[in-house]
Amino acid sequence: MKAGEQGSTVIGKDVRIRGEVSGTDDVYVDGDVEGTVSFPDGKFTIGPSGRVHANVVARDVIVEGRVDGHLRASGRVELRQGAKVIGDITAARLSIEESAVVKGRVELSQGGTVQGATAGTPEPRAQQATLPNLESRVSTGIATAK
Repeated sequence: MKAGEQGSTVIGKDVRIRGEVSGTDDVYVDGDVEGTVSFPDGKFTIGPSGRVHANVVARDVIVEGRVDGHLRASGRVELRQGAKVIGDITAARLSIEESAVVKGRVELSQGGTVQGATAGTPEPRAQQATLPNLESRVSTGIATAK
């Protein structure tokens, strides 16, 4: 999703939001969001200028900017070139492009449901693959666990 795409909500570069942000539409953030984010049926995109200081629950999460918080997606998490995530990632699928940075745990699970989960409360689940304490800068396509 790109900024201004029909059917999406855009939070612009000069906008700061503090508190709880939730809904069912797709959202594109290029500003600052702090608090909790819950879009369990939508796509949540953090643009290149976006800064999110929150735990995020969404169907799909795309990161081009910076996230300080945990990401939980029932579908896919995409970390695009230049993305930086400081926090744990739980998803059914994960895509990491070159020069993306992750510092935290990565948990990939079958089904990847987020039903019943809240943005602030991690929920135990069966693990398909876990990379503990992942800290990497992806430049060769190889990530190592510490």
